[in-house]
Amino acid sequence: MELLVPLITYAITILPALRCAVADSAMHIVYVDKSFMPKVFSSHHDWYSSMLVTTSDTSDPVTDLMYVYDNVAHGFAARLSQSQLSHLETTRGVLSYQADMPVKPDTTYTPKFLGLDSGIGLWPASGRGEDVIIGVVDTGVWPESASFNDTGFSPVPKRWHGACETGPGFGSSSCNNKLIGARAFNKGLLANNPNLTLSNTTPRDTDGHGTHTSSTAGGSPVSGASFFGYSQGTASGIAPQARVAMYKALWDEGAYTSDILAAIEQAIVDGVDVISLSLGLDGRPLYSDPIAVASFAAMEKGVIVVASAGNEGPFLGYLHNGTPWLTTVAASTVDRVFAGEIRLGDGTYIVGKTLYPGNPVVLKDTPLVFMGTCTNETALKAVQNKIVVCDARHIFLGYPIQTVGDAQVAASIFITDKQFKDFTYNFYFPGVLVTPQDGPTLLGYFNKSSYPTATLRFQETILGIGVAPKVTDYSSRGPSFSCPSVLKPDIAAPGDLILASWSQNASVAFLGNQTLFAPFNIISGTSMACPHVSGVSALLRAARPEWTPAMIRSAIMTTASFLDNTMQPIKDLGINSHRATPLAMGSGHVNPNKALYPGLVYDAGPKDYIKLLCALNFTNNQIKVFTHSSSTDCSDASEDLNYPSFITFFNGSSTTNNVAVFKRIVTYMGDGEAAFHAKTNGVKGLLITVTPDKLVFKEKYEKQSFEVKIEGQIRNNTEAAYGSLTWVDDKGKYEVRSPIVATTFNSFPF
Repeated sequence: MELLVPLITYAITILPALRCAVADSAMHIVYVDKSFMPKVFSSHHDWYSSMLVTTSDTSDPVTDLMYVYDNVAHGFAARLSQSQLSHLETTRGVLSYQADMPVKPDTTYTPKFLGLDSGIGLWPASGRGEDVIIGVVDTGVWPESASFNDTGFSPVPKRWHGACETGPGFGSSSCNNKLIGARAFNKGLLANNPNLTLSNTTPRDTDGHGTHTSSTAGGSPVSGASFFGYSQGTASGIAPQARVAMYKALWDEGAYTSDILAAIEQAIVDGVDVISLSLGLDGRPLYSDPIAVASFAAMEKGVIVVASAGNEGPFLGYLHNGTPWLTTVAASTVDRVFAGEIRLGDGTYIVGKTLYPGNPVVLKDTPLVFMGTCTNETALKAVQNKIVVCDARHIFLGYPIQTVGDAQVAASIFITDKQFKDFTYNFYFPGVLVTPQDGPTLLGYFNKSSYPTATLRFQETILGIGVAPKVTDYSSRGPSFSCPSVLKPDIAAPGDLILASWSQNASVAFLGNQTLFAPFNIISGTSMACPHVSGVSALLRAARPEWTPAMIRSAIMTTASFLDNTMQPIKDLGINSHRATPLAMGSGHVNPNKALYPGLVYDAGPKDYIKLLCALNFTNNQIKVFTHSSSTDCSDASEDLNYPSFITFFNGSSTTNNVAVFKRIVTYMGDGEAAFHAKTNGVKGLLITVTPDKLVFKEKYEKQSFEVKIEGQIRNNTEAAYGSLTWVDDKGKYEVRSPIVATTFNSFPF
């Protein structure tokens, strides 16, 4: 039986090369310049099919087009032999190809923690996301979940062009006015695994992950929600009046990028407003990242794309989804503890952490015994009727938990210095974790009591406890491998121990030898943080429909909180709760209500991103993968994107000052005249100059430009300097904050 339930860490596992050597044939994605289509063909589908016939020799099997892409990219996916690929390299109109890549996928309280309230702020201003459509690419959906109840919803918006794909156990009634669409994509998976038979081919979620993320983003309120008594209350998505559409491209048997590309393509065609992607690729050039290619097309259509940063922290440079035109989300904690309460025989109370799913009170006034590290199963079996205390501060925590579980003691208390970061423990026996600070209390009680006892109480949820938010240790850090000149991640959001709906055929815990199922589950990861920001983006789209995706991202970033609930700088669990840097949390922690009134925004569109692609020295064909244009003007190439954050890489070995210059344009989003003054903070040892340092606006939507110059030296190749630029208006209404990072390339694995 599994004792440890790891944090749900979803990430992409990819092949290291763009072309995989295949013995026979393998799935590939082929990017094409449509302008080369000969006039003899009536459709691009026919043209692509002819390529496969032309490139096949007698030894190659007949090849079918698995997908034809016309929005996220121009091209197709097909199973191709090495000889076919060689022929395609010389075929007019073929820009590039890449191997299909295997993929693994990367709340009762969090709306309140984020300040969302029915009376004031973003919820009432947006109608709680009314009629905004959130498309989720994930493992599917459990349509019977109460989070997809459509009571009180109006008919589906007429602009919706999606469908509810049916199959065994997933009828047309699975969709409604809340869950307005559900589709499944598995052609790539099946083509890559010809002998595979799927256990389920419908959009139904048999994993739980997709149901969790989609209900977090846009789930309807559900009263009485809990995980076996933990986190009991009303569970609500961030945008509870939004519509949800599921695009299942991740399967129990595996997943591939060709299916994800097809899912995003269909979401755009169907008419979604927001695409939520709790998945990602390890560092790759943008032109070989299908998610980057697909999200560029979505951005061009005005669709907001939000994606998880990955769960490969705390080391720097292992970020997923470091793409400039989407919003990249890191994971943070909230001020909530799922607790087991220990009452010692002398009346002392200690609060530990647990998700034990059994009865609330399991033991009363039971003998307590200290068993060292609890790694001797024989000794433990001799005290089966007692509560054992285990000192696990200096060993791998999983070992004593396994041993104690096998010994079947009455209950256990583990003293650990692991800060509960590495795993979420769903104990299948009565167990609780306490900190080393509680150790002296426990051990002192042993020393002074001739007959030590304790009572354990479970299913406790304590709110408003501890310092929060903190950046989780597992959340992937920047900078971005694919585009280091744009600071990533963008924002942090709740991702640790999040309660949301779950598939009721996917187990959530064990109790003894019994497998438990439940309508809600508590899991962790940037996969959980992503839909929080997807939901906030949906709220902003409803409240500010005229804003571009970049304006919405800018509003979220520049209004983010950089202080915790004690009004101190947000801390990072990955570096022993020292101050979190922008490489861990981006601009800070999402603050939805402030994002409604950002004061100034940094806008960017397709032309700006194309200038960036040109500056990355991509070939014309590589740029065409994004633009679908026969020609691209790169005369104004620049890596200096109009982005609401700043990052520069200095030469750590230089004996003279390094200089970095950024040019930015901001758009005024307030009413009436306003004047903003620049205020810089931090960036130790470096000189920051803002020119001009005052911006005056006469009317809404007026634009002003400014320049930021950073001068100085970073003397150590492994060091970095962090700071911020804040535009503050004269009336004290707005603070438009952007993080600044100055570092060297030597600090990162690329």
